[in-house]
Amino acid sequence: MTHKMNLNPEPFEMISSGQKTIELRLNDEKRQSIKVGDIIEFTQIETGEKLTAEVIAIHRFDSFAELYQKLPLLKCGYKKADIATAKPEDMDLYYTPEQQAKYGVLGIEIKIIGA
Repeated sequence: MTHKMNLNPEPFEMISSGQKTIELRLNDEKRQSIKVGDIIEFTQIETGEKLTAEVIAIHRFDSFAELYQKLPLLKCGYKKADIATAKPEDMDLYYTPEQQAKYGVLGIEIKIIGA
């Protein structure tokens, strides 16, 4: 099964360069079917460039607060300088607290195909 996800330029570049290996997402209906071994096609929103990755692990959490405590933030795309100030509320830009409470969250660990 192939899943499709759109990414802003910076996360896309971090994945393509290997700096980011865990994608943080809401565990909504669209993503509840993702499993290890699935392929995800990422599209860079501005250029349409695509890359594909295999799901090698899935980490499920009840909240971004729990995810931030358990996962290495460097693998999630945070720069070393930003880790000290990283907080779960950062994800409020993308997902409402109500959505987070309803669905929980995922850390989707990926490996670029062909890398």
